[in-house]
Amino acid sequence: MHFQSHTFAVAPMMEWTDTHCRVLHRLLSRHAVLYTEMVTADAVIHGVRERLIGFDASEHPVVLQLGGSVAAKLAQAAAIGVARGYDAINLNCGCPSDRVQSGRFGASLMAEPELVAACVRAMRDAVPVPVTVKCRIGIDDQDSETDFQRFIDVVAAAGCQTFIVHARKAWLQGLSPKQNREVPPLDYARVIRLKAARPDLTVVVNGGIHDLDAAVALLAAGLDGVMLGRAAYQTPWLLAEVDRRLYAASTLVPSRAVVLKAYMAYAERALAAGWRLGTLIKPVLGLYHGEHNGRLFRRILSEQGNRAGAGVDVLETALAAVKETGVRHLATLIPGRTIDETSIALLAQAATPPGR
Repeated sequence: MHFQSHTFAVAPMMEWTDTHCRVLHRLLSRHAVLYTEMVTADAVIHGVRERLIGFDASEHPVVLQLGGSVAAKLAQAAAIGVARGYDAINLNCGCPSDRVQSGRFGASLMAEPELVAACVRAMRDAVPVPVTVKCRIGIDDQDSETDFQRFIDVVAAAGCQTFIVHARKAWLQGLSPKQNREVPPLDYARVIRLKAARPDLTVVVNGGIHDLDAAVALLAAGLDGVMLGRAAYQTPWLLAEVDRRLYAASTLVPSRAVVLKAYMAYAERALAAGWRLGTLIKPVLGLYHGEHNGRLFRRILSEQGNRAGAGVDVLETALAAVKETGVRHLATLIPGRTIDETSIALLAQAATPPGR
């Protein structure tokens, strides 16, 4: 195991948290738990594994999220993932999309806790790493606290010790996945009550957490961890404070510019491996959000990054347009804290993108 807690994690997000995104996030935080996009068990078993689940050692701790409902296939996919080095396996019981429902997985599985338990049991038998579940607080009309706690109890009895709970119920009929992120009200209190009722479980809360102040407050309420999704992706610089605020780390990320230059070194190798710059720039689009010339930075990347043959020079042009403010002044304000510039450079040099 490369990690001992889920104190802070970046949520699995389809078409967002790919290996390039995770490399950037690891440059910003050494301790955050990172997740893959959801990958179906069938895709892991039959697809191009290097492209689908390839990752770099610099990404640890990293969790493979699987989708599916056939226990034997999930067990096989979990074993493949662990053989490639993933630190844990997570079963998706929270995605509300029509495509996921039609495949009998995602949030629809909350209606079948015994099936989820069977899947968890099969995966636990197949792999030596933790098998965790990401779920909602309920679905459709099956949304009482009794329903929720029964789901948790049945799945926990199969050996699942960690639950990442999106604190909204999912409407599987009548709402789009986007609406399911916004319309049902958040109920953090229900997740907090779950932890109080089951102190033996690791309970991580997800949904609507926009900054580290909110994360700290939820941890103080007794939860074991917090998971940020869109906020971590759209404004990635917030991850630069995760290690100091949530893990009491003694080092600081030096500046956006240092991180971006390290990511450029990685991007050079990814381009050589066949990846397009348009894919590589997605994780850094929000790096200068709220900073002087931050919109110009994003516009340069968006307009120039997708042209044929675009290279790292586009990132260099965008960086040159930004007036760097960074966080170097914090080194003098926090006694004993040091800026970890050298190890960031080494981390970037070590990162090797999977083949396209």
